[in-house]
Amino acid sequence: MNNGLLAGCIVLVLSGCASYDGRGLVAGSTTVAEVESTMGQPALRIPASDGSSVLYYPRSPRGRHTYAVTVGPDGKMRGIDQRLTLANIYQLQVGKTTKKEALELFGPPSPENVSTLALSSREVWEYPWLDYQEKRVLWLQFSPDGILREAINARDDWNESPGAGMP
Repeated sequence: MNNGLLAGCIVLVLSGCASYDGRGLVAGSTTVAEVESTMGQPALRIPASDGSSVLYYPRSPRGRHTYAVTVGPDGKMRGIDQRLTLANIYQLQVGKTTKKEALELFGPPSPENVSTLALSSREVWEYPWLDYQEKRVLWLQFSPDGILREAINARDDWNESPGAGMP
């Protein structure tokens, strides 16, 4: 076995040790180090002025969840919540919500789920998510000034079953 293949296998095995949703973490006593040991390195860490921070764990492109772990200034976990929800989608305001606000609300999209519409120069973020058991996808379109111009929440028929979405 060559070294590259061996390294890849090790990464896969170790990533399998990370908790998908932070199950077992306890608010008020779990430390940042324990969160990262359990869930892996966050894709994004947003610090707040009070010394707290939010760590984001998007589980796409295969998963349909993004977990946000809030950590207090003392380095202890305050809570964990799933951000790709209908309640959060309802907080979006076309013409008002900024990219920064959307990022804080949903966490970062997977790099492969970010694209640009050439004619309108809009950046598009795609978030696959679940509404109970129904697979859905949320597309957010931002104009060059960083303002949300369109939000589309639709059934993800392409991923419902084998052959779904095919004409």
